[in-house]
Amino acid sequence: MEHRKLGRTDMSISFIGLGCVTFGREIDEENSVAILDYAVENGLDWLDTAEAYGGGNARTYRRDVLKVDDVRETSDVMGSSEIIIGNWMKERGCRDEVVICSKVSSGNKPENIARALQVSLDRLQVDCIDIYELHSPDESVPIDESLAVLDQAVTAGRIKTVGCSNFNASQLQEALDASARHGYARFEVIQPPYNLADPGAQDELFPLCRREEVGVTSYSPLAAGFLTGKYTPDRNDFPRGSRFDVIPGHADIYFNDRNFRNVERLRALSDSRGLPMVRLAMAWTMGHPDVTSVIVGARHTGHLDNAFEALALRTDSELRDEMSSWLTD
Repeated sequence: MEHRKLGRTDMSISFIGLGCVTFGREIDEENSVAILDYAVENGLDWLDTAEAYGGGNARTYRRDVLKVDDVRETSDVMGSSEIIIGNWMKERGCRDEVVICSKVSSGNKPENIARALQVSLDRLQVDCIDIYELHSPDESVPIDESLAVLDQAVTAGRIKTVGCSNFNASQLQEALDASARHGYARFEVIQPPYNLADPGAQDELFPLCRREEVGVTSYSPLAAGFLTGKYTPDRNDFPRGSRFDVIPGHADIYFNDRNFRNVERLRALSDSRGLPMVRLAMAWTMGHPDVTSVIVGARHTGHLDNAFEALALRTDSELRDEMSSWLTD
């Protein structure tokens, strides 16, 4: 497995990272552990999680936001992803073999970041998190204040590297400027969505990251499964247990005429090339030169095999150019 340097740090991570959002949500602990073992055996050495990744979190979101109170998850445990990873590392004795990324998802006020960091440390059963990120921008909090508490945690040895997720280019630039102004630890990594159905990061964010030497660990190469071709425009017909079934808000992001048209193009290309749609879609994401690592989620080991097989296609520039042409009409 290829490894790439992360930002300006001395840390290197595998080109494929394991997204652990499914743990305790779409799959139980036993299956999660099997995926963790398989990932490490195949050279994946960094794991992406967050305080918000849990069966209980998803169920609470659906009840509070969508007013739907039913059971679609494998557990109702809050933060189940971090808990499962922590139990696995303790059982396997492999803490030093993996890089852990987690995120504060509940707001970027300094006191909340400090609280969330401690909760994540406890769940993961570690003294230090390798990469700790702001999960989303928080316009109610000046970025200087959030960076100050993150910098304190770095100085205290509770975090090695700080980053952000779902920031746009101007928000990242603002954060980098604030770090330079105050001498705070800066964001060395950003985690944006990037795929054929949501390619916007390549327009402004990627060039900024290239100039500032910020690592890019993109997520959702299959657009939360949308690019597998299993969804129709009917929002009442999500496959049971799928990502869109558990978190229906994904449809608001990906359901539009252009994306459904491009799924059909992807299906036709798959048929003509004799290659699975998922492999083609992931290869497109992996082929961008500014991507440091691609985060791949999994409900079984076969999903990781799809990613491994996509690696062989990422250097096919003709294939990538053809798929990129779909984005211009």
